[in-house]
Amino acid sequence: MADIRDLHLRVSSVKKEWTAFLASHGLSDFSDAEVASVDSVIGLFDGDRLVGTGAIAGNVLKFIAVDEGDVPGANFNQVVSELQTRLMMAGHSHMMVFTKPQYETSFGHVGFTTLAKTAVGVLLEAGAPGIKQYLTQLPGVQDQAHKQVAAIVMNANPFTQGHRYLVEKAAAENEIVDVFVVSTDRSLFTSAERMQLVQAGVADLKNVRVYPGGDYMVSYATFPAYFLKSGDDVIRYQTTLDARLFRDWVAPTLHISRRYVGEEPKSHTTAIYNTVLAKELPPAVQLIVVPRLTQAGTVVTATQVRQALANHQLATVQDFLPVSTWQFIQDHQDELLKRIAKGVNIRGN
Repeated sequence: MADIRDLHLRVSSVKKEWTAFLASHGLSDFSDAEVASVDSVIGLFDGDRLVGTGAIAGNVLKFIAVDEGDVPGANFNQVVSELQTRLMMAGHSHMMVFTKPQYETSFGHVGFTTLAKTAVGVLLEAGAPGIKQYLTQLPGVQDQAHKQVAAIVMNANPFTQGHRYLVEKAAAENEIVDVFVVSTDRSLFTSAERMQLVQAGVADLKNVRVYPGGDYMVSYATFPAYFLKSGDDVIRYQTTLDARLFRDWVAPTLHISRRYVGEEPKSHTTAIYNTVLAKELPPAVQLIVVPRLTQAGTVVTATQVRQALANHQLATVQDFLPVSTWQFIQDHQDELLKRIAKGVNIRGN
């Protein structure tokens, strides 16, 4: 029987063998930054020959590739079982995987459910709480199915007057607005902090509800290009999965018929995302693109706020921020600057 070993990719010869094995299975479109983000990598060996591999990053299974052995499915099952065991030991009862379509049926046989797929990739999940539990646990409103419901998905890193402007417009044009805050902790402001800032920033808008996006709204599993620079094709593949997941699962459950996004004149990645949403969401969900708020001729962006913070010039962007966000940054400025000094990415969204 083949045996599982940890692969230490800092050893150049190991990384070279691993990369070559993945390439032989058609896995080559990933960046060094994406590889560096994994928590552990395993190899399945038949003697000294690598016959399978997989990795975990958070609760996500990645880089799954196996050679077919004498017993069909045995190598695949051994790799996935080992990764699942490690995730459960790390406290993850819910797990996700983004993989090639050729492995969809194999993952289905070991308990995974398909959430979304394209011609080049499939997103699946297993364990609990899954997407059905996530959606049904969100508090609804009476007779929601007969109301005009809109949605906004935002990172809010941090929540600015630009975000507030988008929410205000949606709130004025719909009976209910569901705001989903991206939950992945790959931003200067943590997911908990960003939730707090959005909730405080829209507290006076009575028809607006704020929810954590969990693993399903621009999550690291479905949209790593949101956090990592990569080729345009990769961005389109990942964002198509994200759009289809929203269209096929989130929107029907919550009766969402509109989704609002800000126009993206500066962010190349998010501009592609908006283009994909415009293609994938209609006719089930109408996409409404709102011109970005400007102050004194300048487009209000969270990027400028983070850069001003890093440059110790926060006063220059005070008008970009609601009072609640401004006060939060004042109260936590030292901690935020420490994060920047440690190398937290302040670019992107």
